[in-house]
This record gives sequence, structure tokens and C-alpha cells, in this order.
Amino acid sequence: MDEWAKSWLMEQRKMGKKGLEIKYISNHHYVYHSTTHWDKQLKKRIKDSDYIGKLDRTKGLIEGVKRSVTAKNLRGIKEYGNAMLFDRILADMRSCLEDAFKDEWEEIYALAITRASGYMPLKRVHSAWDKIYNVQKINPNLDAKNLSRVLKAVGIDSHAQDSVFRALSEKDKDLVYDLSTVLTKSSINFAEFGYNKNKIHIPQINIALFCSLDTGLPTMIRTIPGSVRDIKSLYNSIVEANKEGSTIILDRGFFSKDAIKFLLEKKMSFILPARRNSLLYGTDIDLNNHLFYQDRLIKCGKEKQDGIFLYLYEDQQLMLEENITLYQKLDEGKIDANKLSEAQKRAGKILIVSNLDLDENTIFMQYKSRDRIEKLFDTYKNALQADILYLQDNESVFGHIFISFLSLYAYTKIEMALKKADLLRKQSPKDILLDLSKVYLVELNDCNIISEIPRKLETLDAKLGFNLFPKNRS
Repeated sequence: MDEWAKSWLMEQRKMGKKGLEIKYISNHHYVYHSTTHWDKQLKKRIKDSDYIGKLDRTKGLIEGVKRSVTAKNLRGIKEYGNAMLFDRILADMRSCLEDAFKDEWEEIYALAITRASGYMPLKRVHSAWDKIYNVQKINPNLDAKNLSRVLKAVGIDSHAQDSVFRALSEKDKDLVYDLSTVLTKSSINFAEFGYNKNKIHIPQINIALFCSLDTGLPTMIRTIPGSVRDIKSLYNSIVEANKEGSTIILDRGFFSKDAIKFLLEKKMSFILPARRNSLLYGTDIDLNNHLFYQDRLIKCGKEKQDGIFLYLYEDQQLMLEENITLYQKLDEGKIDANKLSEAQKRAGKILIVSNLDLDENTIFMQYKSRDRIEKLFDTYKNALQADILYLQDNESVFGHIFISFLSLYAYTKIEMALKKADLLRKQSPKDILLDLSKVYLVELNDCNIISEIPRKLETLDAKLGFNLFPKNRS
């Protein structure tokens, strides 16, 4: 508190005014009248503070306007905290949506926001949006029939979708790519019978997802017929992504000579683990280096072969676990001695093929970073419940998956902000959105008033650095 403010407070007390208190917030002085009352349940005195006004060095006390909420002057009550969070983090998404979908961007944005905490049927979107403070003052038409039309229009316009993907991934050079399956009971032509990972022959749609290695954010999603093989989907996805010259990290399911040839032709750097039955495991590679990953000792080495680098890693703990399993199978008669000997050559080993000449630790950590895309699929299916498909035409399915991608982008942005502030271990994006939704904006005829902000949320906002709440709340 500045000395002039202290002097003003002393003068007020000399004049007999009691209970005055000055709070110094963001280089400003605010005057409160503070008293206490006895709380019978807590059995202690509780402090009560009423805001009086702002203290100015030249003008003195500028009293705040006292307002009361009545049925006559109340226009509405909106969820404020979560609306401000979305507004702060999604400026990039709003901009590229407005450029790509000039006629439907407001409906797309509103739909993505309302589904960022979980799946919501189209008939409930209007009610959910109406509860949220409309920071941007947009006017989306959220009638269920119109939203059905929007889904189809978005699904048809692949050019506009690609424009959004390019804008969101413009600076991303290192990408992770993988596939996942969405099951459907809808009678759509695009769903085809295919084998899932459990070898069950069912109607399904594959979704291919790119994410940024640097930011962890999803950058592109594609819809693929359920019967298309992993490698074929990779060719089409890379062509559509237009990321020649980038680095891509893949799963071993994409490993083949043709895939490597294709990536080299596209001038892409790649990190690609070999299948466990690959003959490349027979390459003589000295394990003369080591690293530690999650307290596990991993021996490693690399060898250059035909212009490609082979990185071999031997996880000592994994090797022990796999050997135990192999001997148990031998005792149970599931494998013979020859198969045991052959399998032991690969026990605990991971062979990574790449055209990057880097140290073994860097390649391994980049390969392990592909866990990020598995978490994105988990969020897509479980937190957002976006794999629920009841739509009856291909175009609407494409539109649904694109908007689900936008919801995933919003959810992940919140997650990354929590991670940066070292808060992700304690709170999830859903927790934050729920807490922030309890801060309301009360809309009156002559002004808006923000409800009381818990100290917990003020602390959270300070750690995230978003400045969600104004100092003067009326």
C-alpha cells in the first residue's frame, strides 16, 4: 500500500470512521468496510467485507454504485468462467473457422464448445449454449434441424476442413500419426466390415489422426473406410496433409519396405519401429551405449545400412519379463525349444528404422512421445464420447468427426495449459470447466455483475496466466 493511501486511511479513522480497510490489487487501491460475525457452526468469528469504492490519489474515494438484483432488472444469469477460458484459448480456432466456413462458422464453433466436455445430442445444444456467456456476441442458429444441415454441409466441404487443418498446423514440422476404429450401427455406405484389433469382423470406420510432437495438439483428422489397410491409409493421409519435408513418427503396424520407400520419395524424415518378425532384427548391432527410461536400464546401439539407420534397444526388465513368459509357454507345451530359442533373440528388444542420424536417446524419446496420440484417441472416445455414431449418411458422419476434432483441440489446449502450470496431476480439463462454470455473469438492465470468485479459482487463474476475471466486477 502506498504512503498516500495509508495517510488517507489514518485521516478517516481520526474522523471516527471504523471498519475501513484498503486492499491493494494490481496497482490499485480498493476500500472495503470490514466487520465480523460469530459463526455458531464453526464456533469462530468470520470476517465480512463490503466493497465501498476505489481510492484515487487526486480524486479521493470514488464510491462504487450499489446495485440490487430484482425480478424487474434481471435479464439473465450465464456461466462466465468457462466461457472466458474458451474465449482465451481458442482465438486461433475461431479465426481459421471464420475464414474457412464463412456461413456456418458460428454454428460450428458453438457446437464444438458445447461438446468439449462430452457428447451432446443436437437437440440439447441450444440449451447448453444458452447457459454460457456469449463473449464474442455471435448469433448461431442452433435449432436441431439446422445443426443437422450444418453437419452435412461441413462434411461435404473437405476443402474448408483442409484449410482449418493447415492453419492449425502451419508451424508444426514434427508429427505423430496413428489410426483408431469407430464402430457404428448406422446404415451408412462408408462403414465397411473390417477386422478390429480383437479380430472381430464388424462394420467400422477408421479415423486417422495427426498430432504435433512439439505441442501435443491434434492437427488433422481423416475418415477412412473400415476395410482400408493401415499402410494404404498412411499414403493417402500424408498426401492430404501436404507435409513433405516433415518428420513423422509411426507405429510398427505401418512398417514395410513400401512405406519406407514412399516416405523417402516424399522427402520426409521418419521414425518407424520394425515388426517383431522383421529380418532386420538379425542385423549385427553392438549395444555399446545405454539410457534410462522410467528407471529402466535400456542398452542401445545403432548401425547404418543402405542409407538407413537401424537403432536397437534392449530393455533389461522387459527382456526378463518376456523370458519368463516364454518359459511358461514352453512348460505348458504351447511352444517348442526351437520357437523358444528364436523368440529369445527378440526378447526385450525394439528395433527402430529411421533416416535421421541422431543419438540413440533422442530417437528413443521421440518414439516414446507417440504415447501422446494414444492419449488423444482415449480422450476422443472416453472424455468426449465422440465415437458415438447414430448418423444416417456419410456426409453427416464426416461433419461429426470434424467437429469432434475441434472439441478435442479445445480440450487438449486446456490440458496443455494445466500441464505447463504443473496442475495436470491434480485436475483434469473437465474439473476446471466444472469449477469455472460456477462463476456467473448476472445480466441486469443497466449493467452486468460477476458473482463472487472463490480464492481457489483466483489462484488457478494466476497460475494459468489467462486473466479470466476483471478486477472491477460490475
